Amino acid sequence: MLRTAALLTACCAIVPSLVLAADPPPSVDDARAFLDRANAQLLDVWSESERAAWVQATFITGDTELLAAKAAERRIQATAALIASSRRFDGVDLPLDLARELKLLRLSLTLPAPPDPTHTAELTRITSAMEGFYGRAKWCPHGGSDCLDLGELSSIMATSRDEARLRAVWQGWRSTFPEIRDDFSRYVELANEGARNLGYSDLGALWRAKYDMPPDAFAADVDRLWSEVKPLYDSLHCFVRRKLNETYGSSVVPLDQPIPAHLLGNMWAQTWDNLYPMLAPADADPGFDLTERLRATGTDTLGMVRYGEQFFSSLGFAPLPDTFWQRSMFTKPRDRDVVCHPSAWDIDWADDLRLKMCIEITGEDFKTIHHELGHNYYQRAYSEQPALFRDSANDGFHEAVGDTLALSITPEYLKKIGLIDRIPPPSKDIGLLLGMALDKVAFLPFGLLVDQYRWKVFSGEITPDEYNRTWWELRERYQGVRPPLPRSEADFDPGAKYHVAANVPYTRYFLAGILQFQLHRGLCRATGYEGPLNRCSIYGNAEAGKRLAAMLEMGQSEPWPDALEAVTGERQIDAAAMLEYFAPLKAWLDQQNAGATCGW
Repeated sequence: MLRTAALLTACCAIVPSLVLAADPPPSVDDARAFLDRANAQLLDVWSESERAAWVQATFITGDTELLAAKAAERRIQATAALIASSRRFDGVDLPLDLARELKLLRLSLTLPAPPDPTHTAELTRITSAMEGFYGRAKWCPHGGSDCLDLGELSSIMATSRDEARLRAVWQGWRSTFPEIRDDFSRYVELANEGARNLGYSDLGALWRAKYDMPPDAFAADVDRLWSEVKPLYDSLHCFVRRKLNETYGSSVVPLDQPIPAHLLGNMWAQTWDNLYPMLAPADADPGFDLTERLRATGTDTLGMVRYGEQFFSSLGFAPLPDTFWQRSMFTKPRDRDVVCHPSAWDIDWADDLRLKMCIEITGEDFKTIHHELGHNYYQRAYSEQPALFRDSANDGFHEAVGDTLALSITPEYLKKIGLIDRIPPPSKDIGLLLGMALDKVAFLPFGLLVDQYRWKVFSGEITPDEYNRTWWELRERYQGVRPPLPRSEADFDPGAKYHVAANVPYTRYFLAGILQFQLHRGLCRATGYEGPLNRCSIYGNAEAGKRLAAMLEMGQSEPWPDALEAVTGERQIDAAAMLEYFAPLKAWLDQQNAGATCGW
């Protein structure tokens, strides 16, 4: 720098009247060339980061956490540099596709880089460490070596009806997470620095800007969707609380208070389908248990995944590549810690597709596999797009696609693939709908509140000294659930949820919970189906497959209303299809709740 400065000084002293010509303004061709280079560079750093993250998630050690953190740091820094370079095209009149690529580049970071490189390094180390801590977390009931991991604890939550044991397990899982509270607080500070560096007030505003509408408008749209589905949730909540009161008594489940969170069959009380045996209507037995049928037919973990692949093949999609079967993780290794949380991976953003899941032979995992493969088929479908368009129309679509296919796991479908012998009559639909609602409807407020909480944390409305109190205030407000034990700021219960510890936005799951029914209805209509929506399966229908493929191949190249329209003919997400799907159940629940105390 000193040498260059001296040369310039000499030059100007010799020719004092010399004026350097200004660079010409950038052209459309300049923008196209820049984006071509950016797409290539992004694919390179994305793939490097994904490989490191895969190793970390499937082989958790201090070394793999560090390697993943360094790769993530390089990805964030490279993306931040490209975003900074893209500013030279501000004000240039660009074609719509180039303008959209630039916009998506600037929104591409879920974890944006702070301007100080040392802070970027610190941020990536913290986020990698929090995810690794979550993957290693166990509860040792007696302080010895007989420790239980999340899978084992979740099994107890799903099957036990011993209130004291459930309370102990619920508390046990949360007992270790105060250790990441300080890291979480620092992560919030650093991530907000990165968001402000990109022109957003905080990380929550950046996340909300990814939906082809202003952040505040998106927040209002989420509130609209919740208001549409809340009456259905309230009816389900009232019914479930009354049934739990009958089982545990008013001293444990008062009829005018939120439901204790440890009694709902799930570690986070986010889905309640494990309670179905105690809640099932009389004479609602459909005549089969999917878990039992899978085990009776000798289905193994590989066979579980083959069923999911077969579903997509029936719609006209090509089989998964050989590398998928060679490189995926289908079972939990015995020799090391892994992150068992199911996830679908696209390592090279082309065809290195993988599934990471500790599969159990259960009906729940059967559905989860269909969901995760939805991600993989979506990833492959848009792989011909420019890198910046290789994502779903919005992140809710990525989650919704797999769930849309899972809605086609009807008795009709199970009979076609040989898992059951007889299709239950329509009189059994209330039981099937209740089982579905305990999963899909019960989840909605939880899907909403996780980011409602974090948006307030990122904005500063919730400060570190009230992290836990406000978490439970939101859970009571939206879900109508409460902790079974006194909680304080010595606890950090939000961190006991993977997506909080791992910096994964969560509103996508709320959107998917509603959007999947809208997509399902659109695909069913494409087949000419006119019966009850809960009985429709698109399995084997080529026309539905073509319509779905057309949407998937778009990736993020067009605003999400265009993608929605490709399947449904509609341009606004709404809950009408979900309400139609559950209308018979809603009428039945309201009959059951007649005269009951509802609300909290």
